[in-house]
Amino acid sequence: MNRTLYSLLFHLGLPLVALRLFLRSRKAPAYARRIGERFALGLPPLRPGGIWVHAVSVGESIAAAPMIRALLARHPELPITVTCMTPTGSERIRALFGEQVQHCYLPYDLPWAAARFLDRVRPRLAVIMETELWPNHIHQCARRGIPVALANARLSERSARGYARFAGLTRPMLAEMSWFAVQTEAEAQRFRDLGARPECVSVTGSIKFDLRIDPQLLARAAALRADWQAAQRPVWIAASTHAGEDEIILAAHRKLLQTHPAALLILVPRHPERFNGVHELCRREGFACVRRSSGEAVSAQTSVLLGDTMGELLFLYALADVAFVGGSLVENGGHNLLEPAALGKPVLSGVHLFNFLDIAAQLRAVGALREVLDAPGLALAVGQLWDEPETARQMSAAGLGVLRANQGALQRLLDGLARLLGAGRRGD
Repeated sequence: MNRTLYSLLFHLGLPLVALRLFLRSRKAPAYARRIGERFALGLPPLRPGGIWVHAVSVGESIAAAPMIRALLARHPELPITVTCMTPTGSERIRALFGEQVQHCYLPYDLPWAAARFLDRVRPRLAVIMETELWPNHIHQCARRGIPVALANARLSERSARGYARFAGLTRPMLAEMSWFAVQTEAEAQRFRDLGARPECVSVTGSIKFDLRIDPQLLARAAALRADWQAAQRPVWIAASTHAGEDEIILAAHRKLLQTHPAALLILVPRHPERFNGVHELCRREGFACVRRSSGEAVSAQTSVLLGDTMGELLFLYALADVAFVGGSLVENGGHNLLEPAALGKPVLSGVHLFNFLDIAAQLRAVGALREVLDAPGLALAVGQLWDEPETARQMSAAGLGVLRANQGALQRLLDGLARLLGAGRRGD
């Protein structure tokens, strides 16, 4: 498939895109708003000539935040435009940066929409987070001489096989890109094999290791647990859960209550449109559940705290003694294991971690990560860490050691982006 055929198929698929937006809007009404932006129509006022950063959704927005803050500090004279594809990503960008950055949805990857967007923004540099590759946007940047960097780039073996099936589309797209700041050498080789120019591929590491924790976060969490009179209660968190995992987690919690009757579970679904459904599931299963958004205090009778707020995940991790990271009991590929590790929490996950193979391998190698298969295994692992505080302490220390050993990726990324920005200015 080449780019012309891809564009034709994209146009033919627009009715399906509209149907998908409609179906998603039934659960998350925000999908029915700002539709014009998805076609580069009715864009908000955008000052041109700066840096464009694309972060597809919440996870990429959070990962991009330290880089964006550094770019704001280094280049206060340049406007920074941050785009995403989802309402939750949009909310997160607004919460993180407010009016410090310009923001809109990224238009769909249609040639005319990409051209209209770039004609408005006219960036000196485009920075795409992780794996969000759109052929028409990249081609339109290349036509205008805008360098495009893929930051914190990752590419699983499975994704690489998918791209390889469309080599006629993938190879020209990758060849038009200016720089790949890749997390691992294995991923770098996959990009080269798919058509990236070897001189444009660098292994810079994962900027997720450069996570900085507010020193007051743990203190605030300890104070809230004291307010709940839960300082001595065993507390665990299951975060970023996906459909199919909540039932497993609640079954594990029910088993834990047999041996630790005061146990409290903090359950945090990944997507806001699932909050109500998971709350109903908790009630249906007979758990005394409090929604974090209600502001209601956790009492001794509360068995589950539903984390249904946005932007609080690190704080909710800080409240717990043990952290399970979701998206890993089902074949979703896992989520960021380093956030709880950075807070000094022993980390548990399922076995489906193909989005974080290198990070998982490093944590596993030093004993900072335990993987479980099912509810009994999860209950056993959590219970052991409560009953063996020294083991939990060793896991925590090992996780912090992995973070310290891998830091520096953010600085390497920023240095590379500065070179591209300088090259772009010299070409003006």
